[in-house]
Amino acid sequence: MKSALISLSVLVSIITLLYLSPIGYVIPGVFKIYGTGHTTAFLDDYKIFDNVVVKNGSTKSNWDHHNLYNQIPLSIEFDSIIKKYKTVAYLIFYKDSLLHESYYLGHNSNSKSNSFSMAKSMVTAMLGKAIEQGHISSIDQKVGDFYDEFSQGIASKLTVGDLASMSSGLDWTEKYYSPVNITTESYFTKDLEKLLLSRKITGQPGKSFKYLSGNTQLLGMVIRKATGKSLSDYFSKNFWIPIEAEEEALWQIDGIKNKMEKAFCCFASNGKDFARFAKLFKNKGRWNGQQIIDSSFVNLSLNPRFENSPNYGYGWWLTNKNNEKGFLMRGHLGQYVIVFPKSDLIIVRLGHKKGPKNESYYIDEAFKMISDVKQH
Repeated sequence: MKSALISLSVLVSIITLLYLSPIGYVIPGVFKIYGTGHTTAFLDDYKIFDNVVVKNGSTKSNWDHHNLYNQIPLSIEFDSIIKKYKTVAYLIFYKDSLLHESYYLGHNSNSKSNSFSMAKSMVTAMLGKAIEQGHISSIDQKVGDFYDEFSQGIASKLTVGDLASMSSGLDWTEKYYSPVNITTESYFTKDLEKLLLSRKITGQPGKSFKYLSGNTQLLGMVIRKATGKSLSDYFSKNFWIPIEAEEEALWQIDGIKNKMEKAFCCFASNGKDFARFAKLFKNKGRWNGQQIIDSSFVNLSLNPRFENSPNYGYGWWLTNKNNEKGFLMRGHLGQYVIVFPKSDLIIVRLGHKKGPKNESYYIDEAFKMISDVKQH
């Protein structure tokens, strides 16, 4: 009994010292992530974090069904891939109609799941809207105009466009499976703004691509400061309501005190509503005849900034299939919303595991299916 009490006392002391240390953020991580048997953030973890609601409007629209809706079966090989990588949703939209939808592992068309870094495309879209509305002058406006911490030295050259195109020179290490890491800390901290303002610019801004979640978090902070609105409210008013989302969404925040959205990730919604946002960009920013976001910003977003980094624009990943250009939202563990405008094709895949070929599996199957459609 005495030895048990001593062991408990030692454990409590270790936890207390750890909590008070610079890596005290590990404590909630142990309980919320590692303590639940996971080794990294997981698809349904929005349920164990604080969230704010992204409201939809009174007008909601359903996707039309293609006349061959769910009549063309998935290939046997692809079905095994779906199961192997624990997919929860796979949807194909062809010519603005729903051609195929499948759900797995207890999910359905209304089930929410964590989008992870797919949210980066949404935050960058808000930058475009903030510029259009005059809250931010242009993609060349300096971050130091909003935060004095970035107004001196090399940091004074940092622009909002550098953040959106992942070329900030920010001191940040992008890791997802290490419990002691700045990316992990950003996931568990109760004060995202304080954390980001403590980071330095150590490389020349605007010179080369380097994917860092801290870039989008800082961009989200700038947008919130420039507009005077929370990211959730600003996105709801300018995007989620206008595109007639069927469901409210949830956005993880750093806590109920600061209520700063995790701009780099963690927008929870369903496959059909994620596809709506992609459709907006497929249609050059228009929705039902209304220009929701300026087409010139859409064009900027969907083209590479750097010649030697052709796979990224401003907030969107870029791809190519059979010499056809496409763009996509991409998130941790294999969350994808993929668009090929020439083929009028949108693909959504949500799931628990990424797989070694990334989005290639899901693209290949979708092109196979629309090829079959053309033969009917």
